[in-house]
Amino acid sequence: MNQTAIQQRFQGLIVAHRGVLFKVCNSYCRNHDDREDLAQEIVVQLWRSFPSYDEKLRFSTWMYRVALNVAISAFRRERTRERHVISADVRLLDVADDATHSSPEVTRLYRMLEGLEPLQRALVLLYLDGYNHREIGEALGISEANVATRMSRIKQRLRNDTKENQHE
Repeated sequence: MNQTAIQQRFQGLIVAHRGVLFKVCNSYCRNHDDREDLAQEIVVQLWRSFPSYDEKLRFSTWMYRVALNVAISAFRRERTRERHVISADVRLLDVADDATHSSPEVTRLYRMLEGLEPLQRALVLLYLDGYNHREIGEALGISEANVATRMSRIKQRLRNDTKENQHE
């Protein structure tokens, strides 16, 4: 395959799976410019890694793995630099551009995601996208048993948080 054909295939796959980019960027960035920067960084890393893509894996699983690794690294970099102080009352979806995230349920979900650590967010995103524990483990580089344990703990935490919010 020549370089033009490889580039067209890559672009087609990115467009077909752009929902992964939207979800990851909206989950890890609070404003439009940061989301744009993260999306660009993810696409660049995907392109760099594309020659090593194993076609035995679903492209979306591989894409999630790369995107989440880039997002988590960027999140950690930003946190250590402490360039931005974000007040606790800033809601993730107040700055989201994607019209598909306008329902109250999705808004509530993103608020809950804000309270999770980066790896926990990644687990929930993959879980909600219908990936099984094996696929989530592959995407995040952890064991299937570890995924099951972490998901159980996250679900319990979210249940507890929901109960507490209902009583307020």
